Amino acid sequence: MQTTKNTILITGGSSGIGLAMAETFIKAGNEVIICGRRGSKLAEVRQQFPQLHTRVCDVSKKAEREELFQWAVSEFPHINMLVNNAGIQKEVNFLTGAPELYEDESEIETNLTASIHMAALFIPHFLQQKTECAVVNITSGLAFIPLYCSTKAALHSFSMSLRSQLADTNVRVFEIAPPIVKTELHREAKARKQSERGIPASEVAEAAIKALKNDNYEAIVGQAKSLKGASRIAPGFFHKLLNKVAAG
Repeated sequence: MQTTKNTILITGGSSGIGLAMAETFIKAGNEVIICGRRGSKLAEVRQQFPQLHTRVCDVSKKAEREELFQWAVSEFPHINMLVNNAGIQKEVNFLTGAPELYEDESEIETNLTASIHMAALFIPHFLQQKTECAVVNITSGLAFIPLYCSTKAALHSFSMSLRSQLADTNVRVFEIAPPIVKTELHREAKARKQSERGIPASEVAEAAIKALKNDNYEAIVGQAKSLKGASRIAPGFFHKLLNKVAAG
């Protein structure tokens, strides 16, 4: 797929992987739109990258997703790429009845439902375009050993299903599965006793644009490759290892 002259919407684009991808796509000669929940943060990003288009949107809310879609196709009728990047991470203890499951933000709505709904909104529009289009889902290396990332595992499965359904169309479905990345999300996880580690978000962005260029529909970045391989060879061992890491 071409990696220039696209019009791209990136959810959760005001920081972390989303912002790194926005910067990379801009440098490659694309028109980029980002959305995020905080208007103040988006304003800061616009100062850094004036060529960016921004929109306040909480993708965990159905009505706001629909408003975002209507605005995007109205203002940018040639939009041809959706990057489902917005995500949060919560630890839910089902041994206690999971009272925190619906407290604060919903991980299921943000990580999974939003990505599926956004794809459903944009794909009919993409099918009318005369150029190649793409849905890019940002998952995780832990999607292959879903100790904490069940929503990302579900998004991985959805990506495969969607890719199969759209195989004979102009819409390509990419999945980018990074390892732990040094972002705000990682810092929150670190506060929950995870050790200091992670690759720069820019490395994920470079891997993503390379995957698009080479039509690599499932791009597993860095150490995430070993997680997928080990999940097939010795899943029990890796679950024990990751439990030890999580315990600090």
